[in-house]
Amino acid sequence: MILLMVVAGGLKILSSAKPAQGGTPGAAGAGGPPGMGRGGQRGEVPQVSLVNPVIRTFTERLELLGVAKGRQSVTLSAATTQLVSRVLFTPGQTVARGQVLLELKSNEQDAALAQAQAREVQARRAYDRWRTLGEQGYASTAAVDQFEAAWKAARADVAAAEARLGDRVIRAPFAGVVGLSDIAPGAVINPGAAIVTLDDLSAVRVDFQVPDRFLSSVREGQTLTATVDAWPDARFSGRVIRLDTRIDERTRALTARSEFPSAEGRLRPGMMLRVGVSQGARSALALPESAVAVQGDGASVFVVVEAAGRMTVQQRPVTAGLRQDGWVEILDGVTPADRVVADGLNRVQSGQPVRPGGGPGAGGAAPRKAG
Repeated sequence: MILLMVVAGGLKILSSAKPAQGGTPGAAGAGGPPGMGRGGQRGEVPQVSLVNPVIRTFTERLELLGVAKGRQSVTLSAATTQLVSRVLFTPGQTVARGQVLLELKSNEQDAALAQAQAREVQARRAYDRWRTLGEQGYASTAAVDQFEAAWKAARADVAAAEARLGDRVIRAPFAGVVGLSDIAPGAVINPGAAIVTLDDLSAVRVDFQVPDRFLSSVREGQTLTATVDAWPDARFSGRVIRLDTRIDERTRALTARSEFPSAEGRLRPGMMLRVGVSQGARSALALPESAVAVQGDGASVFVVVEAAGRMTVQQRPVTAGLRQDGWVEILDGVTPADRVVADGLNRVQSGQPVRPGGGPGAGGAAPRKAG
C-alpha cells in the first residue's frame, strides 16, 4: 500500500513539470493579447470606393412655382332654369367640338318656335303680295314698307325662339375631356350652376410669376423644364408662349405663360409645377453627392493620401456650388488628380488608413467626362 502511494506521487510531480502543449508560458493565445487582430493590430483597415473629380456642365436655373391649367378649360353651365331631359356624355369621355352633352326639357320652346315660324310665313306672303301690287302701281310705297317691316319683325321673332330653344341644348365649345358629374335626367338646372368640366388635355398652360430683377432671363419662345411631385424622376419640357404687358406693382413680378405637352396624360390641370428657367450654363469640377459631407454651412471631402506604400484619408474643406442630378459643383478645394472617398463617409475619419475597394472610380480610375 505504501509502495503504491509513493509511485502515484512521483507521477503527479513529473506531470506538473511539463510546459503546456502548443504554447509558451504566459501566452494568451496564438494571435496575441485579447482584442488584437492578426499581426497585433486592432480592427481591420476599411475598404472604400474612390472617385476622381470630373468636369461636368451645370445649368444655373431659376425655379418658380406655377399651377397647371388645361390648354382650354371651362365649367359648363345652363343659362336658364329647366329640367334635364337627356344626358349624352359619360365622365372621362373625349368629346368633339360642338357635340351635344346635355338636353333640357324644351316643350314650351318648341311650341314657341313653331308659332314664330308660322307668323313669319304669313308675314312673308303678305309682304310678297303688297310688293307685287306696289310694282304694278296699285299700292303705295308706305304700305309696302309697312308689310316689309312686319315680315322682318316676324323673322326676328323666329331667331329669338331658336335662341331660346338653343339654350336648352348644352354643347362642347371645344374638343376635350369631360370630368366627373352627378347630373342625371330629371334634375333641375339653375342658371350658373356647374354641370360638368371640360378640359383640352393635349397640353397644359402654366402661369408663373417672374420677379422683375430676373426679367432678362425670360423671353417668349424660351425652352423650360418642369418637375412635379407626382413624377419625381421625370422632367417635362415646355416653352414660354406669352409674357404679360405689365408688372404687378404690389409683387414687382411679371406673369409669364408657358405651355407643356401633356405626355401620356401625366400633367393634369390643378397640378403644382416647379418651372426651371435657365440662366446660363458653365463647366466645373464635380463630385457625386455621396462623396461630399455637409456640416452646417460648410462642406468637406475625404481625400486619399499615399505615402510609403500606406494609404490614409485626410478630411479637406471644399467650396460647393450647385447641386444637380446627383452631382455637386466643387468651386475650390480639390483637383482632377485627387482621389476622393465616394461613399460611406461615416465609416472613415481623418488620418485613418484605408484600402481601395469596389465602386465608382475604384483604385483611383477617373470616370468619363460628363456633360
